[in-house]
Amino acid sequence: MVTVLAGVFVESLFDFDLLPMAIIAAMIIVVAAPAVAARDPKVMLPWEVLGLALLPVLVRALFGGEMGTFAAYLAIAAFALIITVELQMFTTLRVTHWFAVVFVVMTTLATAAAWTVLRWNADRMLGTNLLTTNEALMIEWLYVTLAGLVAGILFDAYFRRREAYLRRAIGWVVRR
Repeated sequence: MVTVLAGVFVESLFDFDLLPMAIIAAMIIVVAAPAVAARDPKVMLPWEVLGLALLPVLVRALFGGEMGTFAAYLAIAAFALIITVELQMFTTLRVTHWFAVVFVVMTTLATAAAWTVLRWNADRMLGTNLLTTNEALMIEWLYVTLAGLVAGILFDAYFRRREAYLRRAIGWVVRR
């Protein structure tokens, strides 16, 4: 899955698509960090989380358009999800379900806000036309908010399911 991310990064590099390029590069670094730190390629996030993060990246790369735009923001939310899961799994930090959902949504919104400020400055200083209208910006932020909520809800559902599975497995071992 990391190799597929790298392939999509190269595709974004050839298209010089800055937002997906930055998101994917950050994803690759964060996903590979536990394996590099442990010096063991088997120390990775669960495959479900990687697959969930890879899905919007692939949708953006394959389809583009409005769906690709929403997928790019869903990829930001997936990145926030990856960070949250890594903090939960590889550090001593433990977060409640509601905090994790709020953290994913707020991280997604903060990332989109920083991207908006960068584009606004590029429009002012470089004469680009990245931000066309205020209405387009508000629709974009609506997409970002929805993407963050979807990722937060998926995070909550994933960890509730995983927690139930672990409790059943521990109960089975204890009964033996």
